[in-house]
Formats: sequence, structure tokens, C-alpha cells
Amino acid sequence: MQARRRQRNNGQWPLGLFCALCLWASSGLAADGYPQLRRQMMEEIEQDVRDTAYYIDKEALDERVMRVMSEVPRHEFVPEGVRTAAYENRPLPIGHGQTISQPYVVALMTDLLRPQPDHKVLELGTGSGYQAAILSPLVDKVYTIEIIEQLGEQATRRFQRLGYDNISSRIADGYYGWETEAPFDSIVVTAAADQIPPPLIEQLKAGGRMVIPLGGRFQVQQLMLIEKTEEGKLTTRQILPVRFVPLTGDH
Repeated sequence: MQARRRQRNNGQWPLGLFCALCLWASSGLAADGYPQLRRQMMEEIEQDVRDTAYYIDKEALDERVMRVMSEVPRHEFVPEGVRTAAYENRPLPIGHGQTISQPYVVALMTDLLRPQPDHKVLELGTGSGYQAAILSPLVDKVYTIEIIEQLGEQATRRFQRLGYDNISSRIADGYYGWETEAPFDSIVVTAAADQIPPPLIEQLKAGGRMVIPLGGRFQVQQLMLIEKTEEGKLTTRQILPVRFVPLTGDH
């Protein structure tokens, strides 16, 4: 999903002021700049929700989800080189061919899970850890799996440094889920799969929800909501077209 681009000032800047601004930006925008940028990000998320209301069947997301989106420091979950763009409403590269998802998509996927304080959630595709950090204040426990060792190790250290003590992470092929901790109240997959991995269906609790993008790298992908009835049957709902990196692994 493409984020909207804002018009920028094309006027000329005095050289001294331009250099000072570059230095300020390269230092991470300074802490004082982030609250304003977070507010701007939230306004853009709200606008995206209104723009896609027909597809997602709602004109506003859960207030709890939006509050957490406004509080989690996204700049802590992106590399230094793109930190000045941390609060732009678009995906950003995090290395190893992976991205941190667009904030609107993170908010929407979180909302679709209907997280509750007593829930146990499984995430496939830790990446930088941003989605897990968004879920952390909303649920009891988050289990997250990353197949790329360097990203998984970085995310684990980040969780520890930032105090996300209800997140458990492991480096493994997420396709197979986390059987020893199943069943899960909800499952979120942050990479596109060709089909719903059967182990995840088994590990989803009756009455639970799964949000997963389906489709190949060169196909139109669809964000899907999967619900498991109390009888163990699955219902599916297509939410909207998206673009995610592919789910990888030996399967």
C-alpha cells in the first residue's frame, strides 16, 4: 500500500541554516522533534482509515490500538540511516531485504486481532520488533519468531533495552509456529504466504483470529482475516490489497 507523499518546500535555504538542519536531522531529529512527528503520523493513519473504510468496514480503529501506536517510539525500531523518516506513514528498509511495515498497516492488523489483556499472541516475522512492541501493552504475552538470525538477535536486544518484558522471541522458521506455547488467542503474520500454514491453523485457539497476507511476490496480495469457530471451522474475509515481503523457509 502506497503512503501519501507530502509536498516539500522547494525554496532556497541559506547555506549555514541548511548545514545546521542537516546536522540536526542526522542526529536523529533530537527527542523534541518526535512528538510532533508522531502526531502527524497518527493523523495520516486516521486519514488512511477513512480512505479505506469501504474495505475494512469501519471508519475508526480501536482507541486502545491508536493510543499505543501514538506512544511506541518507532524511531527505535529502524536503522540509524533512516531514522529521520521513522514517522512517515510508509514502509522502511531494516536490512537483509526486509522492511518495517507502514504504520497504517500495523495499526490495522493489530485492530483486526481484537487484542485483549489476557490474550497470548503469536507473531511470525519479528523483523525489527515493531509489531510485537505494538502488541505488548495490549495483551498478556507476545511470542515472536524471526527466521533471519541477525534481525532476531537485534530485536531481542531491543526488547530488553526498551523494557518489553512480556515478549518472548526465538529464531526459527515461523511457518511451523511455536507448538510448545500453543494454543494462541491470535496469530499475526507479517510476511506474505502462498497459503495459510497448516501448523498455524492447528495452533490457533477456537474462537481465535489470524491476520495474514496471502499471495506470491509477483501477485496481488490480499490481507486476510481468518477466524476459527468454537467448532474448529475456519471462516475467511478478504480485507484489502497489500504488499509484503515473502514468507521464507524450507517448506
